[in-house]
Amino acid sequence: MADTFHASPSACPACVAAPAAAALAERAAPKEARLMLSLPTAHCALCMTTVEQGLAKLPGVHDARVNLTLKRVAVAADPDVTAEDLIGALDRLGYEAHELDPGALGATATDKAGREYLMRLGVAGFAMMNIMLLSVAVWSGAEGATRELFQWISAAIALPTVVFSAQPFFRNALAALRAGRLGMDVPISLAILLATALSLYETAVGGGHTYFDAAVALTFFLLAGRYLDHRTRAVARSAAEELAALEVPRATKLVDGAEAVVPIAELGLGDLVRVRPGARLPADGVVIEGASELDRSLLTGESLPVWTGPGAPVSAGEVNLTGPLTVRVTAAGRDSSLHRMAELVAVAESARNRYTSLADRAARIYAPGVHILAFATFLVWLWLSAGNLHLALNIGVAVLIITCPCALGLAVPAVVTAASGRLFRQGLLIKDGTALERMAEVDTVVFDKTGTLTLGAPEPVDLASHTAADVALAAALAASSSHPLARALAAAAAAAGVAPAAVEELHELPGYGVEGWHQGRRVRLGRADWVGVQPLAMTATYLDRGQGAPEPFAFIDHLRPGAAEAVAGLKAQGLAIRLISGDGAAAVAELAGRLGIADWTAGALPAEKAAAVAELARQGRRVLMVGDGLNDTAALTAAHVSVSPASALDAARVASDIVLLGQDLAPIAVATGVARKAVRRIKENFGVSALYNLVAVPLAMIGIATPLMAALAMSASSITVSLNALRLR
Repeated sequence: MADTFHASPSACPACVAAPAAAALAERAAPKEARLMLSLPTAHCALCMTTVEQGLAKLPGVHDARVNLTLKRVAVAADPDVTAEDLIGALDRLGYEAHELDPGALGATATDKAGREYLMRLGVAGFAMMNIMLLSVAVWSGAEGATRELFQWISAAIALPTVVFSAQPFFRNALAALRAGRLGMDVPISLAILLATALSLYETAVGGGHTYFDAAVALTFFLLAGRYLDHRTRAVARSAAEELAALEVPRATKLVDGAEAVVPIAELGLGDLVRVRPGARLPADGVVIEGASELDRSLLTGESLPVWTGPGAPVSAGEVNLTGPLTVRVTAAGRDSSLHRMAELVAVAESARNRYTSLADRAARIYAPGVHILAFATFLVWLWLSAGNLHLALNIGVAVLIITCPCALGLAVPAVVTAASGRLFRQGLLIKDGTALERMAEVDTVVFDKTGTLTLGAPEPVDLASHTAADVALAAALAASSSHPLARALAAAAAAAGVAPAAVEELHELPGYGVEGWHQGRRVRLGRADWVGVQPLAMTATYLDRGQGAPEPFAFIDHLRPGAAEAVAGLKAQGLAIRLISGDGAAAVAELAGRLGIADWTAGALPAEKAAAVAELARQGRRVLMVGDGLNDTAALTAAHVSVSPASALDAARVASDIVLLGQDLAPIAVATGVARKAVRRIKENFGVSALYNLVAVPLAMIGIATPLMAALAMSASSITVSLNALRLR
């Protein structure tokens, strides 16, 4: 329909086909088993490293990749390695594991973990408020029987609360200890258990020190941080699943000239398949019969359909638009380009999830330090008090409670929640817990063109420059076609109030255009070479009126609102801007010139986009990728951080860390600024936590910090961290 529709090969959008000999050798080799396991207790970067390294040591295991967002591990191993072998190994490492059915991964799952956190958080919050009231009464001067009664009431509230609400910490700590490692949950669990046990002992013997309030407050604040972190992770889903959903489950196979609908798994090399207009190609292959136009926008980002005919290669996932095709299969199922693109996305997604958050890095240093400090305090006081175990244990527990990483556990989730709320009001949805931290590190921004910087909807440049008769004739021809340019032309003519001319014997020639008869002359609307003219240097379709020179109707894809502001804002922050598109060079150059982007690439295939982003990463650049199509998905997952418009393909949206809810691109520049402020707030919160420890820990170590002081100090640090995070709003 347009001048850009040359009969060029429809190259594989995800990879270059392997040589035949290599393919035969691969099929002759033993098949590799691919197993998927659920890891419900994995929650940090240390868990990821432990699982991957532990499984990699097993005989027969080739590779193990953890997707922390989905709490899964994908394992490639010898065929004789079973899921039971892997589950046993993970159990020895301290992780619960269950085998997953890959075919059921797309099913909607309820958020059981989120509901569990919220329920335990509510119980802990209710109990904390009541115990605090009783504690204030005790430390305000209650004596004798009143004091004992309040302490026993506190115990009656605290014991079931701790048993119920602190279970997530206990389970993770027990698993870590079984595997011989320390994590953030070990000091948390130790502080809660020791505080509760010592308080119960003090209550039973009529002592003066109880820590019920501290134990329950610690549980409440840490559950709040854990729930906030869980919610940010729960939004994300696997982009690879969305890609797999695009694979056609069945195909129309030709057997001795007769059509038979068969599952994709039954297609083999050399089989013939029939693909009707409007259908998606089920496999990679070569066109044997028929001519049509293919919509490759999902795979390559090309905004306009591409002509195809006998001898042209086609790829799984492309949509046949105008004419029936007979295709000889060259690759199907797991060997198809679409499936290999899904694998490319899954690998990039796992690699990006290796990012270690600031909280994880701080926890690796903090957790062992807490144990050492509390144990050293216990030993010193045991020596100074000439073996007074009760006094030494009391002071050691106070140190453990005060140093417990409550503020540290809230530092990141509180900031992420506040920043996410601000950006949501700007029209941005943050999906990943570490997205803001990664966005603050960005120094390069890569944009896709069609559907991202532009709206992806071609419109006639200026119908007023054409005569009313020409517009009416073009509208009549365009109305009988499903081509994107034809639809746009027909809609624009109708909006201008132009009635279609009377054209008879209308019919469409797939890959070329529409023709008919008007006033005794044959008229055509379509490709430049079909009507016998040289194409313009821009997107256009051509009207042959049967007399005179054919008339071109040029089209333009309008900029998305805020595109210029976003590019200018990012440049003002010192970020490098690059445009990588699957569109033709002329269209990309024109857009780059309009936006002032000097670094641009045209005609890029999906693998080439991902490779470009990976190359920038190898050069030490931190890339923000902004894209909307299936062809952008691998690049989105390979980038340091990524953004997609809400109008994007599902696979692109779920692969992204941030979704742009409206049409306006300007908030992207706002997001980078907010991200930098958010990281500053996170570091300030770490500073608050450190300052709190510098003041409170010495008081606890010298034995003057009471249990109420410990609980109030811990609560004060948590509230301070939350208030500092709210400054982002």
